[in-house]
Amino acid sequence: MTPGINVAKKAGVAHTVHEYAHDPASESYGLEAAEKLGLPPERVFKTLVVSLDGRELVVGVVPVAAMLSMKQIARAAGAKKAAMADKAEVERVTGYVLGGVSPLGQKKRLKTFIDVSAQQFSSIFVSAGRRGLEIELSPGDLARLTDGRFAEIST
Repeated sequence: MTPGINVAKKAGVAHTVHEYAHDPASESYGLEAAEKLGLPPERVFKTLVVSLDGRELVVGVVPVAAMLSMKQIARAAGAKKAAMADKAEVERVTGYVLGGVSPLGQKKRLKTFIDVSAQQFSSIFVSAGRRGLEIELSPGDLARLTDGRFAEIST
């Protein structure tokens, strides 16, 4: 069990955990998850942590086949600038290793923005908190569990 799975369980949210054999040589954790689970990349979402104006960390949840737009997430969060957060800081603040960062069960709960494209699906897949482990749940439940907001944040 990971903290992310425990959050979903404790909340009584319908979810399914999917495990696959992670290949350490894989260059894209999200695309690897989609491929190994036989899913369209539009339904598998990656969790990215960004720094706003060099002060605040927030989470962007976007499809693995898309790019997070720094301008759009900054705008959604009411900031001037956004940049990818320092890797060591991401691991320290979330409690997860890169490639296994879940939007759920982070050590320090960060503001979360979920790409609006998630709303077209009855369920989406996000990291469950470890490489090779995904949790499937509804976009609405993900937003509720993270206090997340839907916004156009991908390109």
